[in-house]
Amino acid sequence: MTERLNGPQDPPVEITGGPSAGPAETPQTQRRIGPSPAVAIAFLLPAALLLGIWVVYPIGYSIFRSLFDSTGTGFVGLGNYATIFTDPATLTTIRNNLIWVVVAPIVVTTLGLIFAVLTERIKWATAFKLIVFMPMAVSLMAAGVIFRLVYEEDPNKGLANAILTTVQDTFSSSQGYPEARPREGDQSQVAAEGGAVVTKQPVQAGQPVLIPIVGVKPDVMPGNAQPAKGSAVDTGLSGTVWFDFTPGGGGQSGAVDATEKGLPGMTVEAVQNGQVAATATTADDGSFRFEGLPAGSYVVRLPQSNFEAAYGGLTWLGPALITPAIIGAFVWVWAGFAMVLIAAGLSAIPRDALEAARIDGATEWQVFRKITVPLLSPVLLVVFVTMIINTLKVFDLVFIIAPPSVQPQSNVIALEMWRVAFGGGNNQGLGSALAIFLLILVLPFMIMNIRRFRREDT
Repeated sequence: MTERLNGPQDPPVEITGGPSAGPAETPQTQRRIGPSPAVAIAFLLPAALLLGIWVVYPIGYSIFRSLFDSTGTGFVGLGNYATIFTDPATLTTIRNNLIWVVVAPIVVTTLGLIFAVLTERIKWATAFKLIVFMPMAVSLMAAGVIFRLVYEEDPNKGLANAILTTVQDTFSSSQGYPEARPREGDQSQVAAEGGAVVTKQPVQAGQPVLIPIVGVKPDVMPGNAQPAKGSAVDTGLSGTVWFDFTPGGGGQSGAVDATEKGLPGMTVEAVQNGQVAATATTADDGSFRFEGLPAGSYVVRLPQSNFEAAYGGLTWLGPALITPAIIGAFVWVWAGFAMVLIAAGLSAIPRDALEAARIDGATEWQVFRKITVPLLSPVLLVVFVTMIINTLKVFDLVFIIAPPSVQPQSNVIALEMWRVAFGGGNNQGLGSALAIFLLILVLPFMIMNIRRFRREDT
């Protein structure tokens, strides 16, 4: 409806009304989704403050402190960093860290992969995973104490050498009698010759051979040693090896007395024309007899191996094996962690691809190598990089397991940093430089992990 208002000279004004007319349109107001910046800053400020106090400030102060000498008053610039690459002790720590980075992550990742694959094919997989993962519940310091005991050189205390000596005793029955020697004197039938003990004159079958030995220490006398018996007349070549010493004195030299014990486990050889014709081992009472030996004259010999110390295992905590030994403890702790991560990735692999390969005739090894491992490569890389970071930061295991006498040979950067700054060196300038050097080594692997996580999220 249109109405004319005012006079005829005025322009008409149209008024639109009626039921179809609505309110006048106004610009729509922009609404913010989420809290205001002030609220977000208020919530982030405490976390940022703590991050600055615990992370940013220590890093910044360490960089600043690394530019000064041990007293903190003399500016040395990059002198402390130059010392890292010129000091022989520090170069040893870098070499050891390089060994750690090359060996430990590969071993941990490989074992984790093997364990993860095995858990899919064995019964009681949950119990197996629990046993392998259990060391993760133990702190590294406690693990160090455990393996310090495991690597004890005495087989009666150290588990590692107890296993080695048990295996050795299983395949070799020889008993070592260090410092033992033949009884000297004109009445003795034997004499020392080049570390061995041989009869002075050739002997024949039916002629008993008496070999008196002295200098046997009580701690090496076997517990199964029985009283020696004089050799009876035998048609074959036989004899007795015994400890020619009567406790409390008395007895007859060169003759078997009632209280004297035989020496079990000794190797006895019958030698003819420079060649060993037969070998025997002494019984608990020290007696021996050569079976099936042809008639003739022989020289009876106790080889030098009888007078060497019995095998006592390896010196795990010595300079040569200390780094591999500590790496073994590290693998024991972290193999379960790697297994759990890889097993999670293994469960996400499409089974259709594996079954299709098997149907096409692929063997299990081909399926594992060509399908399983490539599909697991992202998880394997994450585990590998994580282990590299952990090896660069290792401290507890080296500090606890390595004895002070071999700690310089097993030293790593983290331990050297503590030792130089707080463990008696009192050189916080060099210690701060080592801390920054370690941070520089760790940063690339941390960045690699973060980028991979971001790519997986997109």
